[in-house]
Amino acid sequence: MTNHWNDIANADCMIAIGSNPVENHPAASGWITAAKERGAKLISVDPRFTRTSAIADIYCKMRSGTDVAFIGGIIKYVLDEMDQYPEKYNMVYVTEYTNASFLINPDFEGPADLDGLFSGYDPAKRSYDKSSWQYQSPEEDGTPKWDKSLKDPNCVFQHLKKHFARYDVDTVCKITGSPKDTYLEICKTYAATGAPGKTGTILYAMGTTQHTNGTQMIRSYAMLQLLLGNIGVAGGGINALRGESNVQGSTDHCLLCHILPGYLKQPTNKDETLEKLLERVTPKSGDPKSANWWQHYPKYMVSLLKAWYGDAATKGNEFGYQYLPKTTKPYNDYSWIGLFEEMYAGTIKGLMCWGQNPAVCGPNVKMERKAIENLDWLVAVDLWETETAAIWKRPGVDPSTIGVEVFLLPAAASYEKEGSITNSGRWAQWRYKAIEPPGQAKEDLWIINKLVLKLQELYARESGPNAEAITKLTWDYGDSPSADKVAREINGYNLTTGKLAASFGKLKDDGTTSSGNWLYCASYTEAGNMMARRDPSPGAFNIGLHPKWAWCWPVNRRIIYNRASVDLDGVPWDKEHPVIWWRNGKWDGDVPDGGWPPMALDPEKTKYPFIMKPEGHARIFGMGRADGPFPEHYEPWESPVDNLLSGTQNDPAFKIWGSEMDLKGDRDRYPIVCTTYRLTEHWQAGQMTRNLPWIVELMPEMFVELSQELAAEKGIVNGGRVIVETARGKVEGVALVTARFKPFQINGQTVHQVGLPWHWGYTGSSTGDSANMLTPHVGDANTMIPEFKAFLCDVRRA
Repeated sequence: MTNHWNDIANADCMIAIGSNPVENHPAASGWITAAKERGAKLISVDPRFTRTSAIADIYCKMRSGTDVAFIGGIIKYVLDEMDQYPEKYNMVYVTEYTNASFLINPDFEGPADLDGLFSGYDPAKRSYDKSSWQYQSPEEDGTPKWDKSLKDPNCVFQHLKKHFARYDVDTVCKITGSPKDTYLEICKTYAATGAPGKTGTILYAMGTTQHTNGTQMIRSYAMLQLLLGNIGVAGGGINALRGESNVQGSTDHCLLCHILPGYLKQPTNKDETLEKLLERVTPKSGDPKSANWWQHYPKYMVSLLKAWYGDAATKGNEFGYQYLPKTTKPYNDYSWIGLFEEMYAGTIKGLMCWGQNPAVCGPNVKMERKAIENLDWLVAVDLWETETAAIWKRPGVDPSTIGVEVFLLPAAASYEKEGSITNSGRWAQWRYKAIEPPGQAKEDLWIINKLVLKLQELYARESGPNAEAITKLTWDYGDSPSADKVAREINGYNLTTGKLAASFGKLKDDGTTSSGNWLYCASYTEAGNMMARRDPSPGAFNIGLHPKWAWCWPVNRRIIYNRASVDLDGVPWDKEHPVIWWRNGKWDGDVPDGGWPPMALDPEKTKYPFIMKPEGHARIFGMGRADGPFPEHYEPWESPVDNLLSGTQNDPAFKIWGSEMDLKGDRDRYPIVCTTYRLTEHWQAGQMTRNLPWIVELMPEMFVELSQELAAEKGIVNGGRVIVETARGKVEGVALVTARFKPFQINGQTVHQVGLPWHWGYTGSSTGDSANMLTPHVGDANTMIPEFKAFLCDVRRA
């Protein structure tokens, strides 16, 4: 989240799209209720009428996978209004704080010119040469070439208008299946948050991310928010509703395959030295008003290496940089899908599953179960015997033919161990152990500590490739490791004084500081564990910042990019809900995104507000994406209709795999759109909830939700059993015939959609088919997150 949960209460309008917070975030959705009690409007956009829809002021159905078209139409509505009624919008924000005025390379062309593609596309490689997607060369003083009138045909704003001119209301509604009158009401309602002093927030979750162009869907949300001046302000933001209590924290600490802790880049085989890595990843800016915060990258990287290798990390050995593995090609796909494709091919021989259950939760799960079978060994660390741990005895297989050796390690639950979690709003909160774990169950930290100590012992005795990467690790946690000690290491130290580092502003690239994650530097200081604080006072301006409750990265800043919440003189756009305010020569309120003075008050010392970008401006035009600098509507990999906007059917840059189990369904055999979702009663792959009898009683078995119209067409009755089939497999469940789904009219064609929860498997107190026996093994062009939310199926009576 750019903002945080409590801040939703400050919004004037909320769009829940790709999310269902009332069911999936029931406690946190209380802040939506608080906003509504103030008079805020809630808009629910979903293919299904959910419990969130039930409390919404406006509900609009939308076919899964068409978010870019839906939001693109709102963007066109806003751009058209800006032409006619610029006084209704915060044009100073758009002109001064975004890259709308920046001039783009004249060679750039977009989908309006190239039938759905951007310039530089290579169909053989399914990738782009992005050289035409760049800014024009800067002026001699380092400032960008721009046109603050927004009239130059090469400026971002004009390219934006040309791009979205095709997204008129009629076309959008033909693509999405949304009712035109409702859609226009949403355009008008949400566009009203563009007035200075008004704010709107967008709340999204896995319903957005899990598509082959999910990243671009989120980009469309961000672009809309920037046009409306809704980033950096109270009640605004792009707010990802994380599906687990610590997804944000695990991402921050590099659970993802392409980063190191603190979102540092994974080295590649072309980064032969630390110097070459830093040259590649450290951005440069000649503009004196750009803070270009990532210029400090070398400090964070060196401090990370010092945290990992301590005295073994010296300037003479590049601070241990050569101990790190390097990806190849230059970038191998170590995402979920890529790993399981390699397991299926027999390349990867072993797997450790820590609190994960891929035999239920992975896409094309029949293939992924076969991939697990191909392993030599598997370690499952969990509270119960999961489907993954029981892979060798699942229904329909002969255990004697499965060679994988399984080690099941019983783990402690969250309340049986001490440590921190970081919630969606970036708040790191310390949790204490409540009770001892049962039996032989151990904390994850205890398990990983034992494993590394044994690895160090074995490598020291027997050696092996790059053995020093293990033997030289600073690993001094003892026999019973302390989460408190790890938290201190993550914060980091001044190695000269031995004291905890005060903030990442104090980190250096000369080896005199350490930090296991620069973003968390200041979370545990000489003043104590900041994450353990529990002072509920609301903080400045009484807008719910709660600055003394826990700790928030970065540097306890509750709303990031908050210098965009004020005008050029430092006065808040919204004086009723100020985030920061320049008064008496300093900033009051939240921790400002840099302490520099306002832009108009001291042009010599000021900095632009979007400090993480080298140009200091938010990117409406984003040249870093794999599939285009603007979002473009593409159909899901499997779709019942042709793309109405262009001849480019699917996102042209996502990876298509080629094994015999990577199957694609055709629309003639599988004409129905299918999506997966979660329930309030069950948790993820079900291993925690399907083993609890009272939860099983609440939601006892797998079901298939379908419309009354489709049920009548197929002769299906409520409570009867149905089979859902795709090119990859079939599942059986109870029919839930409901008015919550309605057929879509897509360019004159009736399209049905069904939905399935994905919590079930073959172990536990409640068993059933996993919905992921249906889902495809394809993912987003930028992140490779699987396309769980839109694929084709057929439905019949069992």
